[in-house]
Amino acid sequence: MAEDREAFLLADESLVREFQIAASFARIPAGHDVFLEGDRVDGIALLLSGVVRVYKVSETGRAITLYRFGLGQSCILSANAILSQKSFPAIATVEQDAEAVLIPAATFRDWVKRYDPWREFVFDLLSERLVTVMEVVEEVVFQRMYRRVASLLLVKARFQNPIQVTHQELAAELGSSREVISRILEDFSQIGLIRPGRGTIEVLDQRGLENRSVV
Repeated sequence: MAEDREAFLLADESLVREFQIAASFARIPAGHDVFLEGDRVDGIALLLSGVVRVYKVSETGRAITLYRFGLGQSCILSANAILSQKSFPAIATVEQDAEAVLIPAATFRDWVKRYDPWREFVFDLLSERLVTVMEVVEEVVFQRMYRRVASLLLVKARFQNPIQVTHQELAAELGSSREVISRILEDFSQIGLIRPGRGTIEVLDQRGLENRSVV
């Protein structure tokens, strides 16, 4: 996909020239909120490095991740807000220090009207993120929370075990409450699947978690 996005820039010399004039470079530290819900979107970022998490928070304070984007990617909710001239409908927070190319909103809208390669780029964004968001909806609506917790622990344990994570962080990732997640982790602990610690969770029985993740 990154190669495709490089190719579209080469397809139109006018777009390349305008891109070089309009684009600006920014470094954004981890923990910085790029947009809060209700913010006006005055530009869109194309990431050169780092990771941005886009999520929603309910009235009760529960959060659920809609998607993340990284190298060579951008935020479809930002694009939609610019095109519809509406406010940002979620929260976008930098998870890993990021470097980005920034395109002003007015320029972004103008390019969508005038350049086929740029429209293709926006449609690619839409198709990628639509699939991701539909997967999130399926997980929230159809999967049992036990299965979702087990699946998430298995994914995280591939990169780090013991996993450096709190119950609250898992709850935020899954769009649940800390109390629900804590009860599930306690059940997992009692049957020997995991060993919880202070800010850590060690996976002891990967096969057992795998069985839980498909029940």
